[in-house]
Order: sequence, then structure tokens, then C-alpha cells
Amino acid sequence: MAQWTSAVGSTQLARLIKSQEDRPAGPGTRRPPAYRALADGIRLLVLEGRVPVAARLPAERELAQALTVSRTTVAAAYEALRGEGFLESRRGAGSWTAVPAGNPLPARGLEPLPPESLGSMIDLGCAALPAPEPWLTRAVQGALEELPPYAHTHGDYPAGLPALRQMIADRYTERGIPTMPEQIMVTTGAMGAIDAICHLFAGRGERIAVESPSYANILQLMRAAGARLVPVAMAEGLSGWELDRWRQVLRDAAPRLAYVVADFHNPTGALPDDDQRRQLVDAARGAGTVLIVDETMSEMWLDPGLELPRPVCSFDPAGSTVITVGSVSKAFWAGMRIGWVRAAPDVVRSLVAARAYADLGTPVVEQLAVNWLFSTGGWQAAVDLRRIQARENRDALVAAVRRELPDWEFEVPGGGLTLWVRAGGLSGSRLAEVGERVGVRVPSGPRFGVDGAFEGYVRLPFTVGGPLADEAASRLAAAARLVVSGAGTGAEPRTFVA
Repeated sequence: MAQWTSAVGSTQLARLIKSQEDRPAGPGTRRPPAYRALADGIRLLVLEGRVPVAARLPAERELAQALTVSRTTVAAAYEALRGEGFLESRRGAGSWTAVPAGNPLPARGLEPLPPESLGSMIDLGCAALPAPEPWLTRAVQGALEELPPYAHTHGDYPAGLPALRQMIADRYTERGIPTMPEQIMVTTGAMGAIDAICHLFAGRGERIAVESPSYANILQLMRAAGARLVPVAMAEGLSGWELDRWRQVLRDAAPRLAYVVADFHNPTGALPDDDQRRQLVDAARGAGTVLIVDETMSEMWLDPGLELPRPVCSFDPAGSTVITVGSVSKAFWAGMRIGWVRAAPDVVRSLVAARAYADLGTPVVEQLAVNWLFSTGGWQAAVDLRRIQARENRDALVAAVRRELPDWEFEVPGGGLTLWVRAGGLSGSRLAEVGERVGVRVPSGPRFGVDGAFEGYVRLPFTVGGPLADEAASRLAAAARLVVSGAGTGAEPRTFVA
């Protein structure tokens, strides 16, 4: 059986390789042999995630024709990549991309730091802000006032409190998507929602197509569930999805599920437009793939006047293809573990029935607190406050990184909570390791890819501002200097540039 899960055509790969020719070379750089330049180009595409890991590469003759080079050059490049662990081959199955053995995904950088460590360490690992007070306190107080009638019941509401289900359904209807409470299940955060969906639709060994890069915790959840992840590279910058790649993966890999973050994508901040959303839904429907759409960032637009696209589920009026997941954790507070699923009523009934063997239900007091926020106007006031804070933090962090690390590359998103940064050719894993030694915690790019992609990236969240953003950038610059020099790592200096 072949070990590849997607394929890259010769024309597409040639275009990606040629796009690297516009990158300026460093001072004193010598031009490498043609085969070496080709091998380095393919290696960089894999490390950056622009060519997925486990993607079948074109045959030597096909790629040689597309690049107008000799077949000998391509054969030598493939052989060099095999020797370095970036390519695997088998007779009759072709060659597919890989990452070298001994390069596991970094184990640190995303788990929240314990409170006692926050004084000495600047934590850029967790993309979450403190609670928008006084609204958290007011919501909990309001919940306690509403609690007595519920305290006289058994307290188990597998589908969620009826009042909150109705409120969430009404909010979708106000957005132009008619929704009944029977289409809503309240969950323990978005993670609980996606875990339930994966267990219902995708058993062990099932393929799930995911954006590349994607939200690290969801990737790990799916791995733990035994899924076979099929990465689909994002378009360059903030331009959203590559629909040709999605169509190819949906057709060739036939995944049971696909997972996307459509609104201010985590980690890139991309915002696919209406046409991309429509085309992706059509492609998923045609392939028989259920599309999980993560809307946890949908209310985190930061730039005034930004034109927002329609929700993805609006392009699936029959409700047969799209399952939407929402949450209050990003727009309000990560400690408020309330999420929800919007799906066809029969899907919701199946999810609710399965809860008897999982978590039974979601805490009542937290549901009441969220219902209080939605019903009193407290939600809008809290989210407005959150947007102001995130916008100020974003602008401060962008200015600080541009000043301290001018060779780091990124595009500034119009919303969300994260900045996806190409770290000037340095290893993101090394930066994460050395960063903790100099007092800044940052997750490396491979956490957001499949099987080690995005080694040259780090994710920076909008969680610090003002002087703290300046200090964070200063410590990142110190970490970068140490990585370049190899000091304190026990390894030779290592960069990832073609």
C-alpha cells in the first residue's frame, strides 16, 4: 500500500519552486549546483508546509519537463532528499515527501504556564486573553440568580439548557441562517464539540482533511482519535484556501471529514471570501465529505469597516454537508468552557445520544452565565472590549517585531488573535527551545503542521501589549541571535533557507 495521502502535480511543483527564485540570496552566497538548488527548494517547501508531508511527487521525467532541466538533475535532487530523510520511495508506489527521523513535533509551547511562572516568563504560547471584566463577574452573578429552578432538577442536560439552545439558534437566525434549537447542542468548549463529531463520523484509520497549517490542539485531538490527517496547504499570505488543492484532496483521498477555520484562521489569520466558501462547500458535498467549520474566531474582527463574508453554513441550506462549531472561549474568556454544534437535527440527536458514554453534559452554571451575556447585551459589550484590547496588542506586537527582527516576515491579519511569522530562515523549534531560556515562550511552526512541516515558522499571539510587547520582541531577538550562533544548544548553527 502506498504511503502517500495526496499528490503534487509537476506543473504545480514547478510553479512553487520557481517562486523561490524571487527571494534575495544572502551576502556572499554562492550559487549551488542545479540538483542541490532543486533539492533545497523542495526541502524548503516541505518545511514551510507549502508542499504537504506524505505528498506524492511527480515522476522524474515529468518534473524535468516542467522545470526544463535534465532528468539527471531531478534524479540527483531526489536522491539527495532521500539521503537527508525528506523523501521516501518504493518501486511501483513512487516517491513522497517526508521529514527526517528523529525530528518529532515539539512538545512545548502551547500548554498554559502555571500562574506562579508568569512573573519571569513572557508567555506567547497560549492565544487567550484575560477575562473582560466586569462582564465575567456580572455573568456569574446573573447565573447564580437564575440557578434555583435548575437546582431542583437532576441537572443533566445532554443537549444543553433549552434557553441557551434557543438563544444560540436565534443568533444564527439573526445572521441570516434560519436555525431551530433542535439544530444546536451545547458542548464543553469547541474542543468538546469537535471531539464528539470526530468520534461520531470518523473511526480509527479514517482520513480527515485539514488545513496546513491548522490549529495545533485540534490536530493533536484528531491524532489521538486515530485519524489519518491529510494536509491541504493554505494559499499564500492571507488569501485563504487553495481550492484546486482542496478539490484534488477531496477527490483523491476521499476523507470522511474535513476541518477548517474559516474566520481569521488560526494560526495565519486568513479570511476566505464568499466565493471560496461556496466552492469548498460544493466540493465537499460532491465528495461526500462532512465539513467541520470552526467559527470560534468569527467575532474577533479588529479593523473597523472590515467586510465580513457570510457564514460557511449559509452555503449549505440543506444542512447535509456543513457542521458548524462555535465557542465563547476566544471572544470572551478561555476559562468559560462553553461551545456548541450547529448541525442537522438528526446529527444533533446522534451527538446527544453519544454523550451518555462521554461527558454526559456541560456545566449548568456556565451555561446560565453565557445565556445571561447573550440576553442582556453583556456579550456585545464584552466583545467590544476584547476587540479593543486585541487590536492594541496586535499593533504593539507588530511594531516591536518589525523593529527588533526586521528580517522576519508576516502579514498583519484584520482579525483573530495570532500572527504567523516566517522567522528569517531560523528553525522555529530551536527558537522555541532557546526562547524559554531567555524568558519568552513561543510555539514553533511544526506544532501547526502535519509531521513536522513549518519548521521555519513561529506563531505569535496578541496577548501582550505596550512595554511587555517590546520586551517580548527583545527577548525573541536575543533568542534568534543565540540560535544563529549555536550558543547554548549543543548543536551547530542551523537555518532553513534555500
